[in-house]
Amino acid sequence: MRNVITMALVLLITQSTFAQATHEIFESFKLQERRNVSYYFPEDYTPEKKYPLVVVLDAEYLFDQVVANAKFYSRFEGMPEVIIVGVDQSENDLRWEDCAFEEISGLPTDKGKKFYEFIGMELVPYLDLTYSTAPFRMFIGYDITANFGNYFLFKDRSFFNAFISIAPRLAPEMESRVPERLMAIDQQIFYHLIAGGGKPASADEIKMLDQNLKKLEKPTIHYSYDSYPESNEVSVVTYGLGKAWGKMFEVFKPISPKQYREEILTSEEPAFAYLENKYSTIEELFGFQKRVSVNDIMAIYAATRKKDDFESLKPLSELCKKEYPNTMLGFFFEAEYYEQLGEAKKALRTFEKAFGMEEIDFLTKELALEKIDAIKADFGY
Repeated sequence: MRNVITMALVLLITQSTFAQATHEIFESFKLQERRNVSYYFPEDYTPEKKYPLVVVLDAEYLFDQVVANAKFYSRFEGMPEVIIVGVDQSENDLRWEDCAFEEISGLPTDKGKKFYEFIGMELVPYLDLTYSTAPFRMFIGYDITANFGNYFLFKDRSFFNAFISIAPRLAPEMESRVPERLMAIDQQIFYHLIAGGGKPASADEIKMLDQNLKKLEKPTIHYSYDSYPESNEVSVVTYGLGKAWGKMFEVFKPISPKQYREEILTSEEPAFAYLENKYSTIEELFGFQKRVSVNDIMAIYAATRKKDDFESLKPLSELCKKEYPNTMLGFFFEAEYYEQLGEAKKALRTFEKAFGMEEIDFLTKELALEKIDAIKADFGY
């Protein structure tokens, strides 16, 4: 496979490969055309890390905005850094050829089928072979190019894990076909639908698609919807893209106060199970392990106290010893676990171990000493 792709792809590089943004002429054998393609790589790109891949159509209009969101969210919101590839389509109205569909069947035209293969069999495989990409892939399109992304759901396993569909011009019956496919697919799928103002070509169909998607009751389908009636056909992109981006990577973000209140405290499962599920989902989706954040650890710790779920303190302490071995976290939580079990001597010895470790967050040596003195006073040690 590697040799076939290497022989088939001829890339005329116009800028340095390791610059933040590069522009290339991609010679496609599927399309028998040369296509303008843009790439964005994080400033600190390294083969030792894995990067989710974002494919952007209508790149002349969307690429820079997607890159801006990627930079902002990865820097300030704890999102993973990503590799972005954008395909130009405005010249000679290529977007209408690339993403055209048959009016009766709703399926791609012959050119659309070749463009589908260009993305799935040439462009993305090239990036997978050349760079350190993660299994997580996102598709972003607008109008007719947004509709084109839906065709990647029409396989036993979707080529993309996430879709941002901006004011899509939907093919016939797509408002029912997309929900049907999402129910049939056995994988985690994130689907964000954006509706704009005015009277777009598929306004009624978008409304029906939203209604049908909201009816889906499947834990692996993560659907969200935003409507911007004050926007026009141009501004809807700026209105919707940033919020959609945040929702796509919700699982990667730190536990929020809302999640703490509405998901962790209300769950009948142990508090620690929420943390396990969150980080196992991250590893499953993105193909790498994310270090558990102190924010998330403290949220689970607070939940153990709020829910009287002190059994969760034991696995939480073991996790902290692994993730933050030089800090007080692990031994402090273990000591509280023994304290709740009524094992005062074990609690005392473990608080003493915590006292000798580095302070972190609200855990200070003074607090550990207070715990030690309290146990000694209560039990006369």
